[in-house]
Amino acid sequence: MTAHLSRHTPTSVAAPTPPVAAGIVHLGLGSFHRAHQAVYTAAALRAAGGDWGIVGVASRSRRIVDALHAQDHLYAVATISPEDTSLEIPGVHTDSYVAAADPARVVADLADPRIRIATLTVTENGYSYSPSTQRLDVGDPVIAADLRGGDPRSTIGQLARGLQRRAAAGGEPLSILSCDNLLSNGSHTEKLVRAFLQELPDAEGADALAYLDRAVSFPSSMVDRIVPSTTPEFTDRVAALLGVRDDAPVPAEPFTMWAIEDHFAGGRPAWEAGGAVFTDEVGAYEQLKVRLLNGTHSLIAYLGALRGVPTIPDAIALADIEAAAAAVLRHEYEPSVTAPAGVDVEQYERELFARWGNSALGHRTSQVGSDGSVKLGQRIPGPVVHALDNGEFPHLIALTVAAYLACVAPPAGFDPGPHAAAMTDPARERLTAGAPRGGRDLAARAIVDLHLFGEDLAHRTAFVDRVGDLLDTIVQRGVDSAIADALAASRALATTTP
Repeated sequence: MTAHLSRHTPTSVAAPTPPVAAGIVHLGLGSFHRAHQAVYTAAALRAAGGDWGIVGVASRSRRIVDALHAQDHLYAVATISPEDTSLEIPGVHTDSYVAAADPARVVADLADPRIRIATLTVTENGYSYSPSTQRLDVGDPVIAADLRGGDPRSTIGQLARGLQRRAAAGGEPLSILSCDNLLSNGSHTEKLVRAFLQELPDAEGADALAYLDRAVSFPSSMVDRIVPSTTPEFTDRVAALLGVRDDAPVPAEPFTMWAIEDHFAGGRPAWEAGGAVFTDEVGAYEQLKVRLLNGTHSLIAYLGALRGVPTIPDAIALADIEAAAAAVLRHEYEPSVTAPAGVDVEQYERELFARWGNSALGHRTSQVGSDGSVKLGQRIPGPVVHALDNGEFPHLIALTVAAYLACVAPPAGFDPGPHAAAMTDPARERLTAGAPRGGRDLAARAIVDLHLFGEDLAHRTAFVDRVGDLLDTIVQRGVDSAIADALAASRALATTTP
């Protein structure tokens, strides 16, 4: 019988002392949280103690919850580089469960006065807002049902109903901390929760809104660490390193960053012990990450998938994709970014290419490219508008959108390959409905009709046309030709720009 990781089973990595009690509820018990916030929290508890254990709430799947319960809520984080693999066992979770199976418990935990922080990694798609308006999507059937009453199923509904019950029970201070790739994620989350409470009939949300004003904070944060999907081969590798079976291991790169506004209503762990930066420049850190890293990462993923390569390191190793990544990063994203004080942008960019080239990590193009309709809406509008308003043209961002459309909504007769086909996207059905005839039709559907990238870009006809042209090039002459076209146009612009 295989021995599994537990607090009583000897391993090659010492199991930590469990937290005294839980002070945090985390919504979104995925790999990123377990390799990022949980690791920082473990460092905080080692340094300063405190009742900051984490109750982890998975959205729908039982797989990780069942594994954690079988392993005393222990798992290994493997930090992987081409040179080495090291293991850490955070050991900060006190309990876990599935929100879809027990939505009432989510509200009860959020209302528990012992809980002082609620954190979220539910992805950009988990906030139930309209990308075109950035407002709460009250037409979403799940949001509409949550507004009518009963146990809430949406993240925003759960937070709002938790605040209602917390206000009724005395209103102990609470901080709600988004750890997702949304610009101004704290104020964005607050806006959506407020909107939900304001939509309730007959001033039902009035007491909760007053409590929110008095004792609830929504600090913004920027999170950064590449965390690939866990594979069976990786799980076997960790078992060999540990000497026992771990059914919930997480792979991660060595680089990690967390920038946070120090605005907590009911206290916080000493996350700085793990290297977190508390700053008033979270917005600048967000721009740096969402545009330079995430925006370029998307281009690499879509071009790599169309070239038939499975991983980001495979893609960035191709000379034309590397050139496209360098050009979009330096000439189209960087001009729209104001770097935080003390950050060397050139050094940051060198680190990005080293991270993308981490061949030991194996981050898949299909994983990075999934949910592009939501992700790109955070990454591209600002840089596109900045370029166009300054008399320049973002040819490579247009290529990013064209490659995204080729991957998730390929025109009839075009096969984008297995890695593109493996991408998931909530807008796929809306994009493919009606079988548009050519690239310009599909570009207009995404940008003008569906407003996937906001209202402003819907009026930028030249950008829509360029996306359509590049999509036609991908379909008719291949992705190599589209890369060459966009690079040539970008270089020509660079030589004529004063």
